Amino acid sequence: MDDLSVNERVVIAARHLSWSAARSGGPGGQNVNKVSSKVDLRFDVEGCESLSPSVKMRLRTIARNRLDADGFVLITSQLTRDQKRNLEDARDKLKDLVRQALFVPNARKPTKPSRGSVRRRLDEKQRNSAKKRGRNTPGED
Repeated sequence: MDDLSVNERVVIAARHLSWSAARSGGPGGQNVNKVSSKVDLRFDVEGCESLSPSVKMRLRTIARNRLDADGFVLITSQLTRDQKRNLEDARDKLKDLVRQALFVPNARKPTKPSRGSVRRRLDEKQRNSAKKRGRNTPGED
């Protein structure tokens, strides 16, 4: 298996990737019982030195449902009847996950509402309260 190039700066070494094939449950006619076309790709997140600790943490968060007991990211593909194309599809899925983890989200800056928006909200609440108070029947005070 070749190294996986995520972008121009990040390349995942082939030694951190392993894959196995199994019988697919998808379409295939008579071949479905004979040919192992489903691909399970495993990625060793902790052993990969080309990813920084913060990227690894984001990747584990993004792929939390795909992590196995050993901390490997497990990606399955049974899209096609061809093992080679399923392996490429699984590698593409892994690339997309790592690209998502490479993106650093901007920190949210807490803000508070402006004085005018607070005033408008309170005025609207008073109008609604007066409207509802006006719906009372005269003898219920």
